Amino acid sequence: MSRTLPDTAELVIIGAGPAGMAAALEARAAGVEVLLLDEAPAAGGQIWRGIGAAPEPRKTLLGPDYAKGAALAEAFAKSGAQHVPGVSVWGVMPEAEGGARIGLTLNGTAHLLTSRAVVLATGAQERPLPVPGWTLPGVMGAGAAQIALKSGGLLPEGRVVLAGIGPLLYLLADQFLRAGLRPAALIETPSETRRAALRHLPGFLRSDGFRKGAGLMARVRRNVRVISAEALEVRGETRAEALRWKRRGRWQEIGAEMVLLHAGVIPSLHLAAAAGVPTRWNPVLRCFEPEAREDGSTAVPGLFLAGDGATIGGADRALPSGRRAALAALAHLGAPVDPSRHAEALRAWRKAVLGRAFIDRWFAPPRALLAPRGDTLVCRCEEISAEAIREAARLGAPGPNQIKTYLRCGMGPCQGRMCATSVTEIMADETGHAPSELGHLRLRTPVRPLRLGELAQLPAGPAAQQAALGDHPLPQTPLPGLARRKDQG
Repeated sequence: MSRTLPDTAELVIIGAGPAGMAAALEARAAGVEVLLLDEAPAAGGQIWRGIGAAPEPRKTLLGPDYAKGAALAEAFAKSGAQHVPGVSVWGVMPEAEGGARIGLTLNGTAHLLTSRAVVLATGAQERPLPVPGWTLPGVMGAGAAQIALKSGGLLPEGRVVLAGIGPLLYLLADQFLRAGLRPAALIETPSETRRAALRHLPGFLRSDGFRKGAGLMARVRRNVRVISAEALEVRGETRAEALRWKRRGRWQEIGAEMVLLHAGVIPSLHLAAAAGVPTRWNPVLRCFEPEAREDGSTAVPGLFLAGDGATIGGADRALPSGRRAALAALAHLGAPVDPSRHAEALRAWRKAVLGRAFIDRWFAPPRALLAPRGDTLVCRCEEISAEAIREAARLGAPGPNQIKTYLRCGMGPCQGRMCATSVTEIMADETGHAPSELGHLRLRTPVRPLRLGELAQLPAGPAAQQAALGDHPLPQTPLPGLARRKDQG
């Protein structure tokens, strides 16, 4: 672990989760110099957060899938890779002659460094679930609650209700039970197309995920009230007091002092998209993801993707994904690649994807829950409601970028991380257009807030200008009102 930065590195890996650590180990085995950058204070990522310092009782509480991350973290620490934690990476800027310039901030100081190859292992982010009342105190994401549990062994207080859809809800409920906390209920909101998963059930039954998942879900269902619902609302005056759910047209309610919402996870694509990697719509997971080939290579030479930042698959798929991305990066660098290691990574990949088609469809979020109506806040930074977005769509806004222009959605500190997917879903629901036609918010460097004082620390010249302004031309943004008057004329 290091707190110093070089000016150049042969291979830069961004993200110290399962995919990033696996990529680093593969590159170091080939003798390639590795610089790994990560926001967290220690390696592990979201899945194995805090694994290096977790006491044995916490590892037991969080389960064997968490505990097995300790071996990888230890191997990574001994690999000789230079690991710089506590870094905010705000830009990956490809250079015309190859390689990329990485913009980052460490200890309040901005830096630019260059690398011949970059592996983005940026992981996933929790999908926002904007139901009525989701901004009340006492409401948070299930993923955030799990981070508190992994990082400090913290448990929520009072009457806890989990709601939404996704395997994480069952995993977190099981971990709470192990810790002595019994949730009052788990309100599950399955997709209306859940039956489509059944044709993929045979593959899932042959996977390791079936054996682990079936036992976990059975334990939760024996100890926690599990309810199937069509809609959700959080009720309360100054904080969460109850969760309401709708089933077969009838509303019911359960008291709750803490509501943990979840609707799955989606790739964290800001850095990749801002670097120029094309994106595509995944109709099963209902999210945009960066386009990458099977080996992790992209349309941007020298830029590779690994793990959930490319497509959602969890730790089991992230590990071989990281190895394969590293092998592709090694080939790009001209380093020797052992064919047997490539074949081994491919076998692990194929084993990891077995049964994933069932999981993705069984836990798919319902479209109605992702596209709220009325005064439900969608953009929390700018306090923009669902109805305001729908009205802009009715006025003729052709896509999320125009919504951003009209209403400032996505212009706050989170840069659209909490609203971008919801804006696209609402527009699709209101206009009847497919999300793939509407697209997503344009992502440009810097992808995280960069203070003017930090920017001023960069050496003057084209590199600093690119870091501040980007180099992608801005398309014309039509004004619906003007276009309508022209049509009428």
